[in-house]
Amino acid sequence: MRWLQRLLGGGQVQLDAGRQQALLRDVQHRYGAHAQIRFPEQVEAVTGMLSGDDGLVVAARIVSQVADEAHADLLAQAHEVHRRTGRRLLVHRRNYRPLWVEAGPALRWPLFTLPCGFHPYAQVAAAVAVVGSQAARLDRVTDPNPLLTRVFEVLDLTTAGWEYGRVRVDTDAAALADRLISTAGQILAAMDDPPRLPPPVRELMRRNNTLDVHDPTTPRAVGGINPGARMRERLLA
Repeated sequence: MRWLQRLLGGGQVQLDAGRQQALLRDVQHRYGAHAQIRFPEQVEAVTGMLSGDDGLVVAARIVSQVADEAHADLLAQAHEVHRRTGRRLLVHRRNYRPLWVEAGPALRWPLFTLPCGFHPYAQVAAAVAVVGSQAARLDRVTDPNPLLTRVFEVLDLTTAGWEYGRVRVDTDAAALADRLISTAGQILAAMDDPPRLPPPVRELMRRNNTLDVHDPTTPRAVGGINPGARMRERLLA
């Protein structure tokens, strides 16, 4: 594994665990749904904070933590559905779409209410952007393979939420999806042996559906997004 060889090579990367923890706390507490600034400005501010290798490590941790907590949340929701109704729901991290197709009305989209408090349109969008912009350096600080898997998981949850989870497609949601797709493509491009694309991505790439994108504060449509087309353009290069 090239990333492990780099980490063991010595002298190439100087990481500061204390600084990483301070950055993580700062990003967690200063930004999110409670902040008094718009999400695009929050993304810009958090992206600026997460500079250098320590910032890249923190960005990777945010993406991974969000994916892990979303999975735990969906497992808990599936357990609660079974407790109340006797209905068993299968929760597979590699492909959440069958779960949402089967039980969308019974589920709550998890990314707005995670224990960590990271908001998908603020800290998560910024962390994803940082990971993508420094994809060529990922293997100096972490294993890019599980991180790529987590990026795809958040992308799967984002698009499934639009279709089945009653999540409104506004400009902030579209920006998150666009960053997730771009970052996945940048990580794949930096890999010597990229993995096969996961099933939900392959399914969406076979489509050509354009969704209206709305202003965050009004019902007005201000544009459109075609997830399948963007995935084909950025993941098949």
